[in-house]
Amino acid sequence: MTQAADTRWQKTFGRRKAKAMRQRGEEFYRAGQWQLVWWKFRRHKLANIALVVLGIFYFFALFAEFLAPYAPLHRHKLFVTKPPTVIHIRDAQGNFRLPFVYGIERSRDPVTMRPVYKEITDQIYPIKLFVRGDEYKLWGLFPSNLHLFGTGTDDVPVFILGSDKIGRDTFSRIIYGGRISLTIGLIGVFISFFLGMALGGIAGYFGGAVDEVIMRLIDVLVSLPSIPLFMALAAALPQNWPQVRIYFYITVILSILGWTGLARTIRGKMLSLREEDYVMSARLDGESEGSIIARYMLPGFTSYIIVSLTLSIPGMILGETSLSFLGIGLNEPTVSWGTMLKDAQELQVVAQLPWLLWPVAFVIIAVLMFNFLGDGLRDAADPYVT
Repeated sequence: MTQAADTRWQKTFGRRKAKAMRQRGEEFYRAGQWQLVWWKFRRHKLANIALVVLGIFYFFALFAEFLAPYAPLHRHKLFVTKPPTVIHIRDAQGNFRLPFVYGIERSRDPVTMRPVYKEITDQIYPIKLFVRGDEYKLWGLFPSNLHLFGTGTDDVPVFILGSDKIGRDTFSRIIYGGRISLTIGLIGVFISFFLGMALGGIAGYFGGAVDEVIMRLIDVLVSLPSIPLFMALAAALPQNWPQVRIYFYITVILSILGWTGLARTIRGKMLSLREEDYVMSARLDGESEGSIIARYMLPGFTSYIIVSLTLSIPGMILGETSLSFLGIGLNEPTVSWGTMLKDAQELQVVAQLPWLLWPVAFVIIAVLMFNFLGDGLRDAADPYVT
């Protein structure tokens, strides 16, 4: 290994990794581009953490019916606005036990008239695994009533994150809400991503009249206000459709109109790359125009494309949350993180029931994890850049 190559490996992968590479010899020179990308990505700790956290989020969303202790619309009428349940491993006599909860005595505050809950220490309810509860169909196909954990009785429910104003379990609703908030915008993101790459690439590569037409189209689309357009689309679609279908079609339509920013950036990159020597060589070699764009020019700014894609997904999450919070997105009984936050619009409710703000924490975590993942993928896409 030459001195220059050794310096390159140290800058890219660090001194310890470079030493390991020297020990393994020529194997690293034979490494392909994707292997180099993988090595670089593994060194980005935040991106690896983000990948694990997002994997957990999507796993919970995928198996929400089984992992959630209760159905999202199950109302526990005797336990409205109940604070998070305290899980014990030590009883009143000081003996250690498997996780359990105490029985609950419900009363009412004579001044505020709010429910007050008190533990009954001589009633112990063990928390069991694989208990029977609310019936469901996993993925709409497999009927079951098996849940991961619970007490097995509605007399003493386990509210890990408390209950809302009508007695629904906040934790279960967050799991179900993640299924919509984390996935409903993905198809829209990919449509917008594809259109932005295709039209931006065509405009930048061909230029001339084609570029002028696409740029004027972008100017028109950018001038359209998004929220009034969203409200108009919501009113135009058939009202007998389920809410999730209406919101899905609206996000698809808006994504068709939301490719403009990516297209402009790709156009600028294309304008600077189309006169490069390797592009001219490919053209002289008889490569087709589409092949030149896809194989030779777009990979030149892969890192930006990856960042744009990973930032678009949390943008969709925030968009759904914001619109549902304002009442122009999804509405009850559809469960999403945005619809759950509608219960926390009043300051008095937030002060008395702070656990209703838990969906905010999950939105923030999801957005941060996508940003960290995007940073890691961006760095890994250019393995020779420090």
